[in-house]
Amino acid sequence: MKNIFLTLLLMLVVVIAVGACKPKDHHAVPVSDEFVVPEPADVVLYQVNPRVFAPSNSFQAIIARLDSIQDLGVNMLWIMPIYPIGEEKSKNSPYSVRDYKAVAPEYGTVDDLRLLVESCHERGMGVILDWVANHTAWDNNWLKQHPDWYTHDENGNIIYPKGTDWTDVADLNYNNKDMRAAMIDAMRFWVDSVGIDGFRCDVADQVPADFWTDCINNLRSAAKPRRLIMLAEGANPKNFDAGFDLNYAWEFMGAIAQVMKGDAKVSKLIQVDKNEYSNLGNGKFKLRFTTNHDEATKASPITLYGGVRASMAAFVATTMLHGGMLIYGSQEVGYPETINFFKYVPVDWNANSALREEYKKLVSIYNEHGALRSSGKVLSFDDEENNILCVDRVLNNDNVLVVVNVRDQACSCDVPTMWVGKDVTNLMTGEKMHLEKRFNMQPYQYLLLDNE
Repeated sequence: MKNIFLTLLLMLVVVIAVGACKPKDHHAVPVSDEFVVPEPADVVLYQVNPRVFAPSNSFQAIIARLDSIQDLGVNMLWIMPIYPIGEEKSKNSPYSVRDYKAVAPEYGTVDDLRLLVESCHERGMGVILDWVANHTAWDNNWLKQHPDWYTHDENGNIIYPKGTDWTDVADLNYNNKDMRAAMIDAMRFWVDSVGIDGFRCDVADQVPADFWTDCINNLRSAAKPRRLIMLAEGANPKNFDAGFDLNYAWEFMGAIAQVMKGDAKVSKLIQVDKNEYSNLGNGKFKLRFTTNHDEATKASPITLYGGVRASMAAFVATTMLHGGMLIYGSQEVGYPETINFFKYVPVDWNANSALREEYKKLVSIYNEHGALRSSGKVLSFDDEENNILCVDRVLNNDNVLVVVNVRDQACSCDVPTMWVGKDVTNLMTGEKMHLEKRFNMQPYQYLLLDNE
């Protein structure tokens, strides 16, 4: 009997040990077979700042606007951090996470978020969550239970991230394997239990690339056969090797701002575009934008670029040159002021309907023409005055000429030789045009021309 008892005890220990090695069961939710996450090259991203939708129950307010968002033509929502915000040393920043596996009460509940994700999927839109892996709030339970998971100074004090003024958050120590495992488990929670379609990873460059490799492999293995979209806020090329699909085109954003202000020539855009894509590799893309939550705290795109028409010229030059389109929720209605995402800022979603229709038309053209997305070739043409961006986007039989006057004055440039004498369609207006030898462009005018 003693031997039988020992054998049974040993078997029980083995079962427990095997179970402990398995990933935690987060009660996976079914995802509709009809919804397919877009390929990275085809992503049209809409950034959702819950604090411009409602002062409370934001998820329900976002759900109420999903038809309008879908109508723009976007196919992926990026929702800014939805987790409980730290109260210790607080600035009320959503990037100060108190609990990685919970929802901030001001936004709603996990069930509300699950309904939001399901509602997006029903409309053919994916959802990625903002993830803050570099630091936590000071009152996150991790800090109390596992202080060794954090970075300490020479005196043994936990510190906020070096080189920043982010005093409301504590820096995580990625030399700690247990912390890494807990971080991956927390991310798995949202993939498994809510059915999200990926993450936008905050300050990704400050987190070791080898962590991202382990993390992304784990997440994608768990999500199979679904595709996950992974976006890095950063420029470290090692992040692409780690498995990210897209990262930020910060250099291009700086370049378009300089060009529109008259501090740089149009040729700078072509050079920066080449720099950003020179060693990117197949299937990897830059996210191009004229604003986002960080930029909107400084100035609206209307203020930054010099007016509504200038902001649209900048948007076309930015997104149609090499793809990777982002719209920050509020820019489609021309919100004219800054938006401080640390607090509620009401937006009139019925304002500037003509501008919204313009964005809608641009997104429609972008979606219909593969040549305008990142997979197409970019053939640029010289403008002696450097005032007009003129690029030919080519993919197989798809051919679109993009012409943008970035100046607040009428300008002209040569029509590319291979386009001279051709009958074309203005994709924005449907107008038929016969191209002569020169483009005469009004201030901030742009043309998207289809070669018939």
